[in-house]
Amino acid sequence: MDIYKYDVYRGPNIGIYTKTNDDFVFVPNGFADTKAKTLASYLKAEYVFASVANTRVLGTMMVLNNNGVLLPSLCSQWEIDHMKKTTKLNVGVLDTKHNALGNLIAVNDRGGVASPKIPSEAVKIIKDTLGIEVIQKKVAGYHQAGVMVCANNIGGIIHPETDEDDIKSISDVLKVKLEPATINGGIPYISSGILANNKAVVVGNMTNGPEIMMLTRAFTE
Repeated sequence: MDIYKYDVYRGPNIGIYTKTNDDFVFVPNGFADTKAKTLASYLKAEYVFASVANTRVLGTMMVLNNNGVLLPSLCSQWEIDHMKKTTKLNVGVLDTKHNALGNLIAVNDRGGVASPKIPSEAVKIIKDTLGIEVIQKKVAGYHQAGVMVCANNIGGIIHPETDEDDIKSISDVLKVKLEPATINGGIPYISSGILANNKAVVVGNMTNGPEIMMLTRAFTE
């Protein structure tokens, strides 16, 4: 699997502003066409301009796999309709007091781990929309499970301070092997600096050689 280095808004935090599955890479409204095309070419996906709750922090606010997308209730009806029309994905809306869903939930096509702060009725929507099994668990002591884990259907990475029992339980639900890793030169909050689908991985441009080696090991079948 190819691994590329790229930047968004002249910074390495590509996972904050963008989100991808195998078919689409979502980029903020107003993002440069040339940059969107390059990113889409790396991920072998179609780029889609979008906003979530009238913000450009798409990776922070939405959750995505190849079955569906989760959006916070702060989204406008126009944003929800736009997502349905342009992608044909299942769209679920979570009405919770915590709106940064991408920070709280990590998924692939097989499973997901969600923050214990997510209410049980919202967990059912996650399962139904994305077609996956979901567990609720802190990761490395943090509620922000979505920040701490990034996985596709081949492999994944997890916050380096996660204990072995938690790595095993999260690996079991995602049904992939997870490797402890950092991104962008030592950042442990990994989803801030990575995009991964089942075709390629794109990381922030501050990611160093040893980290690329860890990613290669993690995302190799």
